[in-house]
Amino acid sequence: MTTQERRVFHASAPVRLDFAGGWTDVPPFSTREGGQVVNAAIGLSVRAEVELGGTGILLRAEDLGEAAVIAHASQLAGHGPLPLLRAALRMFPAGPCTLRTFSEVPAGSGLGSSGALDVALVSVLAVSRGEALTREQAAAYGWELEAVEAGLPGGRQDQCAAAFGGFHRLGFDDGEPTVEPLDLKEDFLAALEKRILLCFTGRSRVSGDTIARVMNAYERGESGVVEALRGLKEAATLMAEAMKRGDCDEVGTLIQRNWELQQMLDPSMCTEEMVRLEAAMTELGALGGKAAGAGAGGCMFFLFRDSDQPARAREAAERLGATVLPVEWNGKGVRTW
Repeated sequence: MTTQERRVFHASAPVRLDFAGGWTDVPPFSTREGGQVVNAAIGLSVRAEVELGGTGILLRAEDLGEAAVIAHASQLAGHGPLPLLRAALRMFPAGPCTLRTFSEVPAGSGLGSSGALDVALVSVLAVSRGEALTREQAAAYGWELEAVEAGLPGGRQDQCAAAFGGFHRLGFDDGEPTVEPLDLKEDFLAALEKRILLCFTGRSRVSGDTIARVMNAYERGESGVVEALRGLKEAATLMAEAMKRGDCDEVGTLIQRNWELQQMLDPSMCTEEMVRLEAAMTELGALGGKAAGAGAGGCMFFLFRDSDQPARAREAAERLGATVLPVEWNGKGVRTW
């Protein structure tokens, strides 16, 4: 039987590095004061595949080694394993099918893999139904899938990066996100890519409780958290300006400033592993480093003064138990076939 006869559809969406402004895309800060994030899609991706037909519904997260058998679509409601896959099929019913997902990044990496998964899922299921989503729709439906249908707290930057690809300044307020592509010089992009080291320190321990704790503190007007969130928003504005100028050194300084502000949000943001890694990378020439995503583990990335420094720093990071991941810019965003 040929692939066409089997009716198999595929989608791939990139994960991202958040250079500045993360956490400001989360309500209620984003709705009250307007969040701002600068991020970039990278070459690592999350994929989704749906094969129509058969009896019942089979869900498989291949990278996690998890699976669930659903006898009837009515059983997709409520709680259960693989909540994003279940929620996606509630939003975009596909009838009897096998829905598989794959990830090139470790679970809890902080690289926005769940947002990339959201976008891959809605995109592949839409295509399987004969529908074509715009990038704006893929980002919007992806966020709705996670935050509304699956009820998982979080912001909106990850879905935007996965849908659009490239470097963007993203604005968040009461309406839909505003997406401003950053038209950056090729030599700057090449230098940035060579001077960055991306390290996985271990699964992030940030939870929905942490996000709720930070935003509840903001709602109570706790000065440290309010100041940090406003500072993170300002850092995103300055980051976009530095990138447009092609100023790698200033980008490194702002990455470090963002990390200092991020740690003001909650005591759990920085783990012992992250402290040791940051100290080693600074000693080896890093201008700045920060957690990718929420923090409390996951990935950290560092920008070095010179392009020859990351090679030596890689050896030190691996001695400390970190896993180094490749960094290549992805300018295309989600794709389906």
